[in-house]
Amino acid sequence: MLNQVVLVGRLTSDPELKKLDGDKSVTTIRLAVQRPFKSGETNEYETDFINCTLWQGIAEATVDYCKKGSIVGVKARLQQKDYIVENKKIFSYPEVIVEKISFISSNKD
Repeated sequence: MLNQVVLVGRLTSDPELKKLDGDKSVTTIRLAVQRPFKSGETNEYETDFINCTLWQGIAEATVDYCKKGSIVGVKARLQQKDYIVENKKIFSYPEVIVEKISFISSNKD
């Protein structure tokens, strides 16, 4: 079985580090990933915006080295996450969990 996602895109905002119980570090980045083909209707490249979750060391490094507009490559996996309201599962959706990140270009001063 294989569960692997590879994305290259630009960060849409500055990453912010959060500390959870047990001193775990986490950040969520949003990648703007341009599609490799033009739309038939507008004849322009469309962009997908994909949220990615990073944990521990890679979360800390991303906050240290990247900001809005930085180009990164990620190797990740999909994980099913449930959206629960008042102890009732409303729906499930895939979450992108980053396992490795490559800093391609940085806008960090």
